[in-house]
Amino acid sequence: MAKETYTPEEPIAAIATALVPAALGIVRTSGKNCIDLVSKAFSRPKALKSAQGNTLVYGWIVDCESGGKIDEVMLGVYRNGKSFTGEEMVEIYCHGGTSTVLGVYNQMLKAGFRAANRGEYTFRAFINGKADLTKAEAVKEIIGAKTDQSRSRAAERLQGALNSEISSIKAELLHQIAAIEVGIEYPEDEHNITEEVDFSALNAINQKLKNLAGSWATEKLYQDGAAVVLCGKTNAGKSSLFNILLKEERAIVSDIHGTTRDWIESWANFDGIPVRLFDTAGLRQTDDVIEQNGVERTKELLPQADLVLYVLDSCAGLSGEDEVFLKELLGENEKTQKVLLVLNKCDKSQNAAALTEELKAKFGDFNSVNVSAKSGTGLRELTNKVASLLQNSQSSENSTIGLGSKRQKQAVEEAIDSLNHALSCAELGFGSDAVVQDIEDALASLGELTGEVTSDDILQSVFSAFCVGK
Repeated sequence: MAKETYTPEEPIAAIATALVPAALGIVRTSGKNCIDLVSKAFSRPKALKSAQGNTLVYGWIVDCESGGKIDEVMLGVYRNGKSFTGEEMVEIYCHGGTSTVLGVYNQMLKAGFRAANRGEYTFRAFINGKADLTKAEAVKEIIGAKTDQSRSRAAERLQGALNSEISSIKAELLHQIAAIEVGIEYPEDEHNITEEVDFSALNAINQKLKNLAGSWATEKLYQDGAAVVLCGKTNAGKSSLFNILLKEERAIVSDIHGTTRDWIESWANFDGIPVRLFDTAGLRQTDDVIEQNGVERTKELLPQADLVLYVLDSCAGLSGEDEVFLKELLGENEKTQKVLLVLNKCDKSQNAAALTEELKAKFGDFNSVNVSAKSGTGLRELTNKVASLLQNSQSSENSTIGLGSKRQKQAVEEAIDSLNHALSCAELGFGSDAVVQDIEDALASLGELTGEVTSDDILQSVFSAFCVGK
Protein backbone atom coordinates (compact mmCIF):
# COMPACT_ATOMS: atom_id res chain seq x y z
CA MET A 1 0.00 0.00 0.00
CA ALA A 2 1.24 3.49 -0.88
CA LYS A 3 2.05 5.62 2.14
CA GLU A 4 -0.79 8.02 2.98
CA THR A 5 0.04 11.74 3.04
CA TYR A 6 -1.88 13.71 5.64
CA THR A 7 -1.87 17.50 5.26
CA PRO A 8 -3.48 19.24 8.26
CA GLU A 9 -6.14 21.90 7.53
CA GLU A 10 -6.22 21.17 3.78
CA PRO A 11 -9.91 20.89 2.81
CA ILE A 12 -10.93 17.24 2.37
CA ALA A 13 -14.13 15.43 1.43
CA ALA A 14 -15.25 11.80 1.58
CA ILE A 15 -18.33 9.64 1.33
CA ALA A 16 -18.87 8.50 4.93
CA THR A 17 -21.60 5.90 4.31
CA ALA A 18 -21.60 2.71 2.29
CA LEU A 19 -22.05 3.40 -1.42
CA VAL A 20 -25.21 1.30 -1.77
CA PRO A 21 -28.87 2.25 -2.20
CA ALA A 22 -30.16 3.48 1.17
CA ALA A 23 -32.51 5.99 2.75
CA LEU A 24 -29.69 8.40 3.57
CA GLY A 25 -26.12 9.06 2.53
CA ILE A 26 -23.49 11.25 4.20
CA VAL A 27 -20.72 13.23 2.53
CA ARG A 28 -18.28 14.58 5.09
CA THR A 29 -16.02 17.62 4.64
CA SER A 30 -13.39 19.18 6.89
CA GLY A 31 -10.56 21.71 6.78
CA LYS A 32 -9.69 25.37 6.47
CA ASN A 33 -12.47 27.50 4.90
CA CYS A 34 -14.60 24.35 4.70
CA ILE A 35 -17.89 26.24 5.15
CA ASP A 36 -17.06 28.76 2.42
CA LEU A 37 -16.15 25.99 -0.02
CA VAL A 38 -19.36 24.03 0.60
CA SER A 39 -21.35 27.25 0.07
CA LYS A 40 -20.16 27.29 -3.55
CA ALA A 41 -22.33 24.24 -4.19
CA PHE A 42 -25.22 25.15 -1.89
CA SER A 43 -28.46 26.91 -2.81
CA ARG A 44 -28.39 29.12 0.33
CA PRO A 45 -24.77 30.23 0.70
CA LYS A 46 -25.52 33.17 3.03
CA ALA A 47 -27.51 30.97 5.41
CA LEU A 48 -24.67 28.45 5.54
CA LYS A 49 -21.94 31.04 6.11
CA SER A 50 -23.86 32.69 8.94
CA ALA A 51 -24.95 29.43 10.61
CA GLN A 52 -23.82 28.85 14.16
CA GLY A 53 -21.88 25.73 15.09
CA ASN A 54 -23.76 22.52 15.85
CA THR A 55 -26.78 23.55 13.78
CA LEU A 56 -28.56 22.25 10.68
CA VAL A 57 -29.20 24.20 7.49
CA TYR A 58 -31.75 23.13 4.86
CA GLY A 59 -31.25 23.60 1.13
CA TRP A 60 -30.07 22.02 -2.13
CA ILE A 61 -26.68 20.91 -3.37
CA VAL A 62 -26.30 22.48 -6.80
CA ASP A 63 -23.86 22.16 -9.68
CA CYS A 64 -20.99 24.60 -9.06
CA GLU A 65 -20.91 25.56 -12.74
CA SER A 66 -24.46 25.38 -14.08
CA GLY A 67 -26.42 25.87 -10.85
CA GLY A 68 -28.57 22.81 -11.62
CA LYS A 69 -30.01 21.07 -8.58
CA ILE A 70 -28.36 17.82 -7.47
CA ASP A 71 -30.27 16.87 -4.30
CA GLU A 72 -32.31 18.26 -1.42
CA VAL A 73 -30.13 18.08 1.70
CA MET A 74 -29.54 19.02 5.32
CA LEU A 75 -26.12 20.36 6.28
CA GLY A 76 -24.62 19.76 9.73
CA VAL A 77 -22.39 22.77 10.49
CA TYR A 78 -19.48 22.55 12.95
CA ARG A 79 -17.15 25.42 13.79
CA ASN A 80 -13.43 25.29 14.72
CA GLY A 81 -12.76 23.37 17.90
CA LYS A 82 -16.30 22.02 18.14
CA SER A 83 -16.16 19.18 15.65
CA PHE A 84 -14.88 15.61 15.47
CA THR A 85 -11.68 16.74 13.73
CA GLY A 86 -11.31 19.99 15.69
CA GLU A 87 -11.56 21.91 12.39
CA GLU A 88 -14.43 23.48 10.50
CA MET A 89 -16.65 20.69 9.26
CA VAL A 90 -19.80 20.34 7.18
CA GLU A 91 -21.62 17.02 6.93
CA ILE A 92 -24.05 16.73 4.05
CA TYR A 93 -27.07 14.48 4.67
CA CYS A 94 -28.54 13.57 1.31
CA HIS A 95 -30.72 10.84 -0.16
CA GLY A 96 -28.90 7.52 -0.25
CA GLY A 97 -29.04 6.58 -3.92
CA THR A 98 -25.61 5.67 -5.32
CA SER A 99 -25.79 8.22 -8.12
CA THR A 100 -27.08 10.93 -5.76
CA VAL A 101 -24.31 10.46 -3.18
CA LEU A 102 -21.64 10.44 -5.89
CA GLY A 103 -23.19 13.54 -7.43
CA VAL A 104 -22.99 15.43 -4.13
CA TYR A 105 -19.44 14.22 -3.50
CA ASN A 106 -18.25 15.24 -6.98
CA GLN A 107 -19.57 18.76 -6.44
CA MET A 108 -17.41 18.99 -3.31
CA LEU A 109 -14.36 18.09 -5.37
CA LYS A 110 -15.34 20.75 -7.92
CA ALA A 111 -15.72 23.28 -5.09
CA GLY A 112 -12.07 22.83 -4.08
CA PHE A 113 -11.91 19.85 -1.72
CA ARG A 114 -9.51 16.97 -2.30
CA ALA A 115 -10.40 13.33 -1.68
CA ALA A 116 -9.64 12.30 1.90
CA ASN A 117 -7.20 9.49 2.60
CA ARG A 118 -7.96 6.49 4.78
CA GLY A 119 -8.36 7.50 8.41
CA GLU A 120 -7.63 11.16 7.71
CA TYR A 121 -10.57 12.49 9.72
CA THR A 122 -9.56 10.52 12.80
CA PHE A 123 -5.92 11.53 12.22
CA ARG A 124 -6.96 15.18 12.35
CA ALA A 125 -8.92 14.51 15.54
CA PHE A 126 -5.69 13.08 16.97
CA ILE A 127 -3.35 15.91 15.98
CA ASN A 128 -5.88 18.52 17.12
CA GLY A 129 -6.13 16.96 20.58
CA LYS A 130 -9.66 15.61 20.17
CA ALA A 131 -8.56 11.97 20.64
CA ASP A 132 -5.44 10.06 21.68
CA LEU A 133 -4.29 6.95 19.81
CA THR A 134 -6.19 4.57 22.10
CA LYS A 135 -9.45 6.36 21.28
CA ALA A 136 -8.56 6.52 17.58
CA GLU A 137 -7.99 2.77 17.45
CA ALA A 138 -11.21 2.23 19.39
CA VAL A 139 -13.11 3.97 16.58
CA LYS A 140 -11.81 1.35 14.14
CA GLU A 141 -12.69 -1.43 16.59
CA ILE A 142 -16.29 -0.23 16.90
CA ILE A 143 -16.66 -0.11 13.12
CA GLY A 144 -15.43 -3.70 12.85
CA ALA A 145 -17.20 -5.09 15.95
CA LYS A 146 -18.96 -8.41 15.25
CA THR A 147 -20.98 -8.70 18.47
CA ASP A 148 -22.50 -6.41 21.11
CA GLN A 149 -19.81 -7.51 23.55
CA SER A 150 -17.06 -6.62 21.04
CA ARG A 151 -18.61 -3.19 20.54
CA SER A 152 -19.06 -2.63 24.28
CA ARG A 153 -15.42 -3.41 25.06
CA ALA A 154 -14.25 -1.04 22.30
CA ALA A 155 -16.64 1.65 23.58
CA GLU A 156 -14.89 1.55 26.97
CA ARG A 157 -11.64 2.48 25.23
CA LEU A 158 -13.37 5.15 23.14
CA GLN A 159 -14.76 6.61 26.35
CA GLY A 160 -11.20 6.88 27.68
CA ALA A 161 -10.92 3.99 30.16
CA LEU A 162 -7.56 2.78 28.81
CA ASN A 163 -6.18 6.31 28.48
CA SER A 164 -7.11 7.04 32.10
CA GLU A 165 -5.40 3.85 33.30
CA ILE A 166 -2.21 4.66 31.38
CA SER A 167 -2.24 8.27 32.65
CA SER A 168 -2.56 6.99 36.22
CA ILE A 169 0.40 4.62 35.78
CA LYS A 170 2.51 7.39 34.22
CA ALA A 171 1.74 9.67 37.17
CA GLU A 172 2.97 6.96 39.56
CA LEU A 173 6.17 6.53 37.53
CA LEU A 174 6.80 10.29 37.55
CA HIS A 175 6.37 10.27 41.34
CA GLN A 176 9.02 7.54 41.60
CA ILE A 177 11.42 9.52 39.42
CA ALA A 178 10.92 12.62 41.60
CA ALA A 179 11.63 10.63 44.76
CA ILE A 180 14.84 9.15 43.32
CA GLU A 181 16.06 12.49 41.95
CA VAL A 182 15.91 13.99 45.44
CA GLY A 183 18.83 11.72 46.25
CA ILE A 184 20.65 12.82 43.12
CA GLU A 185 20.16 16.54 43.95
CA TYR A 186 21.22 16.15 47.58
CA PRO A 187 24.17 13.73 47.53
CA GLU A 188 25.35 14.88 50.99
CA ASP A 189 22.58 12.78 52.48
CA GLU A 190 24.16 9.43 53.13
CA HIS A 191 22.02 6.74 51.60
CA ASN A 192 22.43 4.30 48.74
CA ILE A 193 20.33 3.61 45.67
CA THR A 194 18.47 0.71 47.29
CA GLU A 195 17.14 3.16 49.89
CA GLU A 196 16.07 5.69 47.26
CA VAL A 197 14.04 3.23 45.17
CA ASP A 198 10.59 2.20 46.37
CA PHE A 199 10.72 -1.43 45.23
CA SER A 200 7.20 -2.14 46.45
CA ALA A 201 5.72 0.74 44.41
CA LEU A 202 7.65 -0.14 41.24
CA ASN A 203 6.66 -3.79 41.51
CA ALA A 204 3.01 -2.78 41.95
CA ILE A 205 3.22 -0.60 38.82
CA ASN A 206 4.88 -3.45 36.95
CA GLN A 207 2.05 -5.80 37.93
CA LYS A 208 -0.52 -3.33 36.59
CA LEU A 209 1.33 -3.28 33.29
CA LYS A 210 1.52 -7.08 33.21
CA ASN A 211 -2.24 -7.26 33.77
CA LEU A 212 -2.73 -4.89 30.85
CA ALA A 213 -0.42 -6.91 28.61
CA GLY A 214 -2.31 -10.07 29.57
CA SER A 215 -5.61 -8.47 28.62
CA TRP A 216 -4.73 -8.42 24.91
CA ALA A 217 -5.41 -12.15 24.45
CA THR A 218 -9.02 -11.70 25.58
CA GLU A 219 -9.55 -8.45 23.67
CA LYS A 220 -8.16 -10.06 20.51
CA LEU A 221 -10.61 -12.92 20.95
CA TYR A 222 -13.54 -10.49 21.05
CA GLN A 223 -12.19 -8.53 18.09
CA ASP A 224 -11.05 -11.27 15.70
CA GLY A 225 -13.18 -14.15 16.95
CA ALA A 226 -12.31 -17.84 17.05
CA ALA A 227 -12.55 -20.80 14.70
CA VAL A 228 -14.83 -23.57 16.01
CA VAL A 229 -15.17 -26.79 13.99
CA LEU A 230 -18.05 -29.25 14.22
CA CYS A 231 -16.87 -32.74 13.36
CA GLY A 232 -17.84 -36.35 13.97
CA LYS A 233 -19.25 -39.37 12.17
CA THR A 234 -21.93 -39.10 9.52
CA ASN A 235 -25.48 -38.64 10.82
CA ALA A 236 -24.31 -37.59 14.29
CA GLY A 237 -26.32 -34.39 13.85
CA LYS A 238 -23.57 -31.89 12.99
CA SER A 239 -25.52 -30.07 10.29
CA SER A 240 -28.65 -29.89 12.44
CA LEU A 241 -26.57 -28.43 15.27
CA PHE A 242 -24.92 -26.01 12.85
CA ASN A 243 -28.32 -24.76 11.67
CA ILE A 244 -29.82 -24.33 15.12
CA LEU A 245 -26.76 -22.46 16.39
CA LEU A 246 -26.99 -20.08 13.43
CA LYS A 247 -30.79 -19.89 13.73
CA GLU A 248 -31.08 -20.44 9.99
CA GLU A 249 -31.10 -23.34 7.52
CA ARG A 250 -27.59 -23.10 6.11
CA ALA A 251 -26.60 -26.78 5.93
CA ILE A 252 -28.53 -29.57 4.20
CA VAL A 253 -29.90 -32.07 6.72
CA SER A 254 -30.61 -35.65 5.64
CA ASP A 255 -30.71 -39.20 7.02
CA ILE A 256 -28.52 -40.26 4.09
CA HIS A 257 -24.91 -40.85 5.18
CA GLY A 258 -22.35 -38.57 3.55
CA THR A 259 -24.76 -35.73 2.69
CA THR A 260 -22.20 -33.09 3.67
CA ARG A 261 -19.28 -33.43 1.25
CA ASP A 262 -17.29 -30.31 2.12
CA TRP A 263 -17.09 -27.84 4.99
CA ILE A 264 -19.20 -24.69 5.11
CA GLU A 265 -18.79 -21.81 7.52
CA SER A 266 -20.68 -18.86 9.00
CA TRP A 267 -20.26 -16.35 11.82
CA ALA A 268 -22.07 -17.08 15.07
CA ASN A 269 -22.28 -15.37 18.47
CA PHE A 270 -21.25 -17.42 21.51
CA ASP A 271 -21.93 -15.29 24.60
CA GLY A 272 -20.52 -12.21 22.89
CA ILE A 273 -17.54 -13.98 21.32
CA PRO A 274 -17.64 -13.90 17.50
CA VAL A 275 -17.10 -17.43 16.21
CA ARG A 276 -16.43 -18.75 12.72
CA LEU A 277 -18.43 -21.95 12.94
CA PHE A 278 -17.57 -24.76 10.50
CA ASP A 279 -19.81 -27.69 9.55
CA THR A 280 -17.72 -30.50 8.07
CA ALA A 281 -18.01 -33.75 6.19
CA GLY A 282 -18.68 -36.80 8.37
CA LEU A 283 -15.59 -38.73 9.44
CA ARG A 284 -15.82 -42.29 8.14
CA GLN A 285 -14.17 -44.77 5.82
CA THR A 286 -15.76 -44.60 2.38
CA ASP A 287 -15.13 -45.68 -1.22
CA ASP A 288 -16.75 -42.51 -2.58
CA VAL A 289 -13.89 -40.42 -4.00
CA ILE A 290 -15.68 -37.08 -3.47
CA GLU A 291 -16.62 -37.95 0.10
CA GLN A 292 -13.03 -39.12 0.77
CA ASN A 293 -11.82 -35.71 -0.34
CA GLY A 294 -14.30 -34.05 2.04
CA VAL A 295 -13.06 -36.19 4.95
CA GLU A 296 -9.47 -35.23 4.19
CA ARG A 297 -10.38 -31.56 4.07
CA THR A 298 -12.05 -31.93 7.48
CA LYS A 299 -8.86 -33.44 8.91
CA GLU A 300 -6.82 -30.60 7.44
CA LEU A 301 -9.14 -28.06 9.04
CA LEU A 302 -8.98 -29.50 12.58
CA PRO A 303 -5.43 -28.31 13.51
CA GLN A 304 -6.44 -24.74 12.59
CA ALA A 305 -9.40 -24.74 14.98
CA ASP A 306 -9.35 -22.88 18.28
CA LEU A 307 -11.93 -25.41 19.50
CA VAL A 308 -13.27 -28.68 18.07
CA LEU A 309 -16.83 -29.78 18.84
CA TYR A 310 -16.85 -33.54 18.34
CA VAL A 311 -20.48 -34.58 17.91
CA LEU A 312 -21.50 -38.06 19.05
CA ASP A 313 -24.86 -39.73 18.43
CA SER A 314 -25.78 -40.76 21.97
CA CYS A 315 -28.39 -43.19 20.60
CA ALA A 316 -25.82 -45.06 18.49
CA GLY A 317 -23.13 -44.96 21.15
CA LEU A 318 -19.36 -45.04 20.67
CA SER A 319 -18.18 -46.74 17.47
CA GLY A 320 -14.74 -48.00 16.53
CA GLU A 321 -14.31 -45.08 14.12
CA ASP A 322 -15.21 -42.64 16.89
CA GLU A 323 -12.53 -44.19 19.11
CA VAL A 324 -9.88 -43.78 16.42
CA PHE A 325 -10.69 -40.11 15.85
CA LEU A 326 -11.09 -39.33 19.56
CA LYS A 327 -7.77 -40.95 20.50
CA GLU A 328 -6.09 -38.57 18.09
CA LEU A 329 -8.07 -35.54 19.29
CA LEU A 330 -7.78 -36.29 23.03
CA GLY A 331 -4.36 -37.91 22.94
CA GLU A 332 -2.49 -35.06 24.63
CA ASN A 333 -3.39 -32.95 27.67
CA GLU A 334 -3.05 -29.65 25.83
CA LYS A 335 -5.33 -30.96 23.09
CA THR A 336 -8.03 -31.88 25.61
CA GLN A 337 -8.74 -28.20 26.21
CA LYS A 338 -9.30 -27.74 22.47
CA VAL A 339 -12.00 -30.42 22.27
CA LEU A 340 -15.57 -30.41 23.53
CA LEU A 341 -17.54 -33.65 23.19
CA VAL A 342 -21.15 -32.94 22.24
CA LEU A 343 -23.47 -35.85 23.03
CA ASN A 344 -26.33 -35.19 20.63
CA LYS A 345 -29.89 -36.61 20.52
CA CYS A 346 -30.07 -36.71 24.32
CA ASP A 347 -33.87 -36.23 24.07
CA LYS A 348 -34.21 -39.63 22.38
CA SER A 349 -31.47 -41.56 24.16
CA GLN A 350 -31.43 -43.36 27.49
CA ASN A 351 -27.70 -44.02 27.12
CA ALA A 352 -26.21 -40.53 27.60
CA ALA A 353 -25.07 -41.17 31.19
CA ALA A 354 -23.67 -44.61 30.35
CA LEU A 355 -21.92 -43.19 27.27
CA THR A 356 -20.31 -40.47 29.38
CA GLU A 357 -18.95 -43.08 31.80
CA GLU A 358 -17.64 -45.19 28.91
CA LEU A 359 -15.87 -42.16 27.44
CA LYS A 360 -14.30 -41.30 30.78
CA ALA A 361 -13.07 -44.86 31.18
CA LYS A 362 -11.43 -44.76 27.76
CA PHE A 363 -10.19 -41.16 27.57
CA GLY A 364 -10.04 -39.82 31.13
CA ASP A 365 -11.12 -36.27 31.93
CA PHE A 366 -12.60 -34.26 29.08
CA ASN A 367 -15.13 -31.53 28.48
CA SER A 368 -18.60 -32.61 27.40
CA VAL A 369 -22.19 -31.42 27.12
CA ASN A 370 -25.50 -33.15 26.35
CA VAL A 371 -27.70 -31.52 23.70
CA SER A 372 -30.54 -32.11 21.31
CA ALA A 373 -30.10 -30.31 17.99
CA LYS A 374 -33.73 -31.14 17.22
CA SER A 375 -35.43 -29.77 20.36
CA GLY A 376 -32.79 -27.22 21.40
CA THR A 377 -32.16 -28.89 24.77
CA GLY A 378 -28.72 -28.05 26.17
CA LEU A 379 -27.88 -25.30 23.65
CA ARG A 380 -27.51 -22.63 26.35
CA GLU A 381 -25.10 -24.89 28.23
CA LEU A 382 -23.24 -25.57 24.97
CA THR A 383 -22.71 -21.90 24.12
CA ASN A 384 -21.65 -21.14 27.70
CA LYS A 385 -19.16 -24.00 27.64
CA VAL A 386 -17.73 -22.95 24.28
CA ALA A 387 -17.28 -19.36 25.47
CA SER A 388 -15.65 -20.56 28.70
CA LEU A 389 -13.19 -22.83 26.88
CA LEU A 390 -12.29 -20.11 24.38
CA GLN A 391 -11.63 -17.61 27.14
CA ASN A 392 -9.85 -20.21 29.26
CA SER A 393 -7.27 -18.37 31.37
CA GLN A 394 -7.03 -15.37 29.04
CA SER A 395 -9.36 -13.03 30.94
CA SER A 396 -7.63 -10.07 32.54
CA GLU A 397 -8.21 -9.20 36.18
CA ASN A 398 -9.86 -5.91 35.22
CA SER A 399 -12.65 -6.78 32.80
CA THR A 400 -13.42 -3.16 31.93
CA ILE A 401 -9.91 -2.07 30.91
CA GLY A 402 -8.01 -3.90 28.20
CA LEU A 403 -5.62 -3.25 25.34
CA GLY A 404 -7.18 -2.74 21.93
CA SER A 405 -4.34 -3.62 19.56
CA LYS A 406 -1.12 -5.55 19.15
CA ARG A 407 0.69 -2.21 18.88
CA GLN A 408 -0.55 -1.26 22.34
CA LYS A 409 0.56 -4.61 23.75
CA GLN A 410 4.07 -4.15 22.33
CA ALA A 411 4.31 -0.70 23.92
CA VAL A 412 3.26 -2.07 27.32
CA GLU A 413 5.73 -4.96 27.05
CA GLU A 414 8.53 -2.50 26.29
CA ALA A 415 7.56 -0.52 29.40
CA ILE A 416 7.63 -3.74 31.44
CA ASP A 417 11.13 -4.57 30.13
CA SER A 418 12.34 -1.10 31.09
CA LEU A 419 10.92 -1.39 34.61
CA ASN A 420 12.40 -4.86 35.07
CA HIS A 421 15.77 -3.43 34.09
CA ALA A 422 15.32 -0.51 36.51
CA LEU A 423 14.57 -2.90 39.37
CA SER A 424 17.61 -5.04 38.49
CA CYS A 425 19.87 -1.98 38.37
CA ALA A 426 18.59 -0.83 41.76
CA GLU A 427 19.09 -4.26 43.33
CA LEU A 428 22.65 -4.42 41.99
CA GLY A 429 23.45 -0.97 43.40
CA PHE A 430 23.91 0.88 40.10
CA GLY A 431 23.71 4.68 40.08
CA SER A 432 20.44 6.55 40.54
CA ASP A 433 20.66 8.12 37.10
CA ALA A 434 20.68 4.64 35.46
CA VAL A 435 17.49 3.67 37.28
CA VAL A 436 15.84 6.98 36.39
CA GLN A 437 16.75 6.49 32.73
CA ASP A 438 15.04 3.08 32.70
CA ILE A 439 11.89 4.53 34.26
CA GLU A 440 11.93 7.36 31.70
CA ASP A 441 12.20 4.72 28.95
CA ALA A 442 9.09 3.06 30.38
CA LEU A 443 7.31 6.43 30.30
CA ALA A 444 8.34 6.91 26.67
CA SER A 445 6.89 3.51 25.75
CA LEU A 446 3.58 4.40 27.40
CA GLY A 447 3.70 7.74 25.58
CA GLU A 448 3.89 5.83 22.30
CA LEU A 449 0.83 3.85 23.32
CA THR A 450 -1.31 6.97 23.74
CA GLY A 451 0.39 8.99 20.98
CA GLU A 452 2.15 11.61 23.11
CA VAL A 453 5.43 10.25 21.80
CA THR A 454 5.13 8.74 18.36
CA SER A 455 6.65 8.42 14.91
CA ASP A 456 5.29 8.82 11.40
CA ASP A 457 5.55 5.05 10.88
CA ILE A 458 3.30 4.37 13.88
CA LEU A 459 0.75 6.93 12.71
CA GLN A 460 0.81 5.42 9.23
CA SER A 461 0.24 1.95 10.70
CA VAL A 462 -2.72 3.10 12.82
CA PHE A 463 -4.63 5.37 10.44
CA SER A 464 -4.04 3.64 7.10
CA ALA A 465 -6.15 0.72 8.35
CA PHE A 466 -9.23 2.94 8.64
CA CYS A 467 -11.89 3.28 5.98
CA VAL A 468 -12.15 6.42 3.87
CA GLY A 469 -14.52 8.91 5.52
CA LYS A 470 -13.39 7.97 9.05
